[in-house]
Amino acid sequence: MRQYYVYILANRSHTLYTGVTNDLLHRLRQHKSKSIEGFTKRYNITRLVHYETFTDIGQAIAREKQIKGWTRDRKIALVQSSNRYWRDLAADWLIEGRSTTSSSDQQTRDC
Repeated sequence: MRQYYVYILANRSHTLYTGVTNDLLHRLRQHKSKSIEGFTKRYNITRLVHYETFTDIGQAIAREKQIKGWTRDRKIALVQSSNRYWRDLAADWLIEGRSTTSSSDQQTRDC
């Protein structure tokens, strides 16, 4: 079964970026290596602070749009509800030999 991820990245100043992908590990590698031109590279947004998992791409895209439409305060509340200290949830995912995206903070929505 295919999985899709809606994710929120932040930098040290808590500037936020919301995205959607079907390969979270690959996408995080891109963000962390700054290989993608744009907002995240310009503002050094590389910390995964929240993510949700979906089995339906339509629902994942709808959730991404929903979050992007929220106020900054509401996005911060979402992050803090599962990641109070804004730690990088993927800090140890990119260690050589580890390729999993499992985490106790992960939320799965089967749709």
